Amino acid sequence: MNQDAPLDPVADLHARAERIRTEMGGAERVARMHADGTPTIRDHIAGILDGDSFRELGTFSRSMRLEDRASTPGDGKIGGEGTIDGRPVAIVGDDITVRKASSAIVGTRKISRLFERATERGMPFVYVGETGGGRIPDLIGAEGISDVAPSPYIARRRRRIPMASIIVGQSFGGSSFESAFSDFVVQVRGSVLAVTSPRVFEIATGEVVGFEELGGVDVHARLTGQIDVGVETHAEGYQAVRRWLSYLPPNAWTQAPRSDTRANLAPDPSLAALVPANRRRGYDMRRFCSALLDEGSFFELQPLYARNLTTGLGRLDGFPVGVVANNPMFNAGVLDPQACRKAIRLMCLCDAFNLPLLFLMDVPGFMVGKAVEHDRILSLAIRFVEALANLSTPTLTVTIRKGFGLAFPAMNGSGMGASGLYSWPGAEIGFMDPDVGVNVAFAARLAGLAPEEAAAERARLVAEVAGATSPYEAAGTLRIDEVIDPADTRRVLVDDMRQLAGRRIPPPEQRPLSYWPTV
Repeated sequence: MNQDAPLDPVADLHARAERIRTEMGGAERVARMHADGTPTIRDHIAGILDGDSFRELGTFSRSMRLEDRASTPGDGKIGGEGTIDGRPVAIVGDDITVRKASSAIVGTRKISRLFERATERGMPFVYVGETGGGRIPDLIGAEGISDVAPSPYIARRRRRIPMASIIVGQSFGGSSFESAFSDFVVQVRGSVLAVTSPRVFEIATGEVVGFEELGGVDVHARLTGQIDVGVETHAEGYQAVRRWLSYLPPNAWTQAPRSDTRANLAPDPSLAALVPANRRRGYDMRRFCSALLDEGSFFELQPLYARNLTTGLGRLDGFPVGVVANNPMFNAGVLDPQACRKAIRLMCLCDAFNLPLLFLMDVPGFMVGKAVEHDRILSLAIRFVEALANLSTPTLTVTIRKGFGLAFPAMNGSGMGASGLYSWPGAEIGFMDPDVGVNVAFAARLAGLAPEEAAAERARLVAEVAGATSPYEAAGTLRIDEVIDPADTRRVLVDDMRQLAGRRIPPPEQRPLSYWPTV
């Protein structure tokens, strides 16, 4: 064989690509991860996408620094395009075999390029996060930090394409920023989501904090609300991303896919059986949502955060919908600052991607007290109402048992532009809980009355308030469209959904909530 013969360029291409994709940041590192049962970024991508659908882009990218070129394949980021359930998606993630997936100039450029392509092609964008933060010394200078700041391109995206993140390991800096931009965030137990590592805290401030305490699944699922779903395993995380995308269109210009399921429109007395007649008794609204929507379709979001409000995605007669529902099982279903944030997040998602919103109302009012006042309940309650008033997607409301105070319009009650506004016959609607109203009024009239007069006056007030809060009072002045038999709830809503299917969908630039911040 002639040793001086030129190497076949095509063979050289495949050899280079195979070496990069097999060895990544070091064959020994990959082997150790697999021996420990730890997926590489390529394993994560394969788990999320349809089998053999991944087409890599930027395979031959590497660090800008001359001395690091040979040891930084992909510059710590791997991405490309593939399919989920046959639908195209863009995907990129952190390769911890290369400098712990730290963010540097070329890797950051790859993320922006893949997002740019996804937006141009109108397909969802998925990020797999596990990075050790910014890379030193790449970012020490002005040029370096200018290249890895949170992407203004993604910040200006206005939700034209769905964006999901899955946090699979220790995530600081870059991948945390991507999750905060995202419409949907899954975090796997054992991972950490934070801006800064605890080690930096200790050096900078002397504060000592553990990884889980700083940004583990329980912190974000229950306290901060910065994730939508917490899962126990990587496989559950992959499935959560795939399921979430199944409810959404690929982009803001396209209708969401309708499934083949069709609802049973026969009267369903079991719906009323789930709701106690006594409005002081709690029940789990999640069970009601699951019973009302197509079987197995309800996908709850932020299930452990602000549990007094249930939100999620589901299908009704095959149509994807968003659900905002008070949950009397927790704190009587009252609205508080966390519930406002939770509702606004879902409203922004549904408005951006043309999903109708279903409001299921059973609310005693907004929470009162010093703590919620100091947590900006005033601003958040009005922001909730402002977001509702600016929705372009259609909304449907059913008042199940009660709607009192400002919480009645906030839960899409009268005057807020609902496409359909209904009430069950036993519901109560008014300025405040009738028992509270009677007590306030009775206390004012009590002075100077004899016991028998006081009892008669209280009985009169109870009857007066009870009559005033009847849904027939609102129906009489057309403040609600109809009082309906609870057994007919599904049929009424499905009729509306079928009629709304032919509606004019405004272009993305006419949907104000598509660019509202929600974190």
